[in-house]
Amino acid sequence: MTSRQYRWARPIAFLLVATLVAGCGLPRVGPNKRELYAGSVQRQGDAFIVTVNDRVTRATAVQPALGFTEDFLNAGLLGSDRISPGDTLGLTIWENVDDGLLSGPTGNQTVLEEVQVDGSGFIFVPYAGRIKAAGNTPEGVRRVITERLDQQTPDPQVEVRRVAGNGSTVSVSGAVGGQGVYPIEAPTRRLSALIAAAGGIAIAPEVAQITVIRGDKSAKVWFQDLFKYPQFDIALRGGDRILVEADTRSYTALGATGTQARVTFETQTLSALEGLAQVGGLSVSASDPPGVFVLRNEPAEIANQVLGRDDLIGAQRMVYVLDLTQPNGMFMARDFAIRDDDTIYVTEAPYVQWTKVITALTGTLGAAESLATASSTFGLVGP
Repeated sequence: MTSRQYRWARPIAFLLVATLVAGCGLPRVGPNKRELYAGSVQRQGDAFIVTVNDRVTRATAVQPALGFTEDFLNAGLLGSDRISPGDTLGLTIWENVDDGLLSGPTGNQTVLEEVQVDGSGFIFVPYAGRIKAAGNTPEGVRRVITERLDQQTPDPQVEVRRVAGNGSTVSVSGAVGGQGVYPIEAPTRRLSALIAAAGGIAIAPEVAQITVIRGDKSAKVWFQDLFKYPQFDIALRGGDRILVEADTRSYTALGATGTQARVTFETQTLSALEGLAQVGGLSVSASDPPGVFVLRNEPAEIANQVLGRDDLIGAQRMVYVLDLTQPNGMFMARDFAIRDDDTIYVTEAPYVQWTKVITALTGTLGAAESLATASSTFGLVGP
C-alpha cells in the first residue's frame, strides 16, 4: 500500500466511526433543556413551562390541610363515672329487716359482684327489674334501684360502683408502642393521653399522622399538632378507632443528582432545596444548575393563578424552572414547595455531552487505525 493510499485511509475510517457515534447517540440521564422546552404549550406541546419567581412561589405554596371537623372538636369530655353499654357494675344492697327480699337469714347484706350492662344499656336487679344504666352515673342508678326496692322492703340502702369500663373503649393500631384496646378512663379521656397509654408513637414525630375514625366519619391530624394546637387534642368516645402511621407523601428525583430515587417526605413541608439535599444535591461532575425542573400535575385553580388565566379546566401539566445560578436562585429553591408526586429533574451540563463525544471518538481512534489498516490490506482504498 502506498503512502498516499494510507494517508487517505485514516481520515476516511475516522469519519466513518464519528458518523456511527453521532448517529447512534450517547448515553445520558434524560432530556436536555432544549428538549424540555420543545414540549411547552408555546411550541405546540402539552406542558406549561414557568420560571419560578416570588409570585409563582406564593401561588403554589398550597399544602393539604389536616385537622378535625367540628363534630370531633365540639365533642365534650366523657364523664369519668358515666356508664356505657358493656360496663360492669358492682352492687351492694342492705335491707332493714332480718329476712329481706334479697338477704338471707344470716345477714341483711346482699352483694352482686358483677352486673353487666347489656348492649341496650340496661341491667337487671332482682325485684327492681330492668334499669337503664347507660348514660347514667352510678349515683343515678343507685337512686333508681333504691326507689324501686323501697316499695317492697323498708328503707333499703344501695351502693353502686363501676367495676370495669369495658363499654367505653378505644382501639389503637399502627405505629405505637402497644397496639390494643384501651378503656376510656379519667386519665385517658383525650387523644394524646390515650396514645401515651398505648406506649406512644414508634415513628419520627415529624412524619407521624393520627387518624381517628368515629362511626362513618374520620379525620386526620399531624401528631405534633396535638401539642401545637390544643383544640386538636379531642375528647374520645367509646368505639373510636385510632390509627398512627407515617406520612405517605413522596417525590421522585431524576437526572444529574446524587441519587435517583423515589423519596418520602421527612418533614411536614418540603422545599425544592431540601428535596435536592435529601438525594445528595446536584451531581458535581454532571449537573447543570440553571436546569433544575419540577414537574407536576397542577389543579386548574392553581394553574390559572400561576398563568394569570381563568379558562383552564382540569389538572394541567406544569414544568417549573429553577435557575440556581441567578442571584436569588437559591432563595427561590428554598421557598418553592414540593408536593406529593412531584418530580425533580436536573439536566446535564452541555459540556458533559461534549465530553462523552470526545471520549467516544478518542476511544475509537484505535478502531479507526485498525479500519485503515484493514482497508489497505484488503485493497478497499484505491490509488
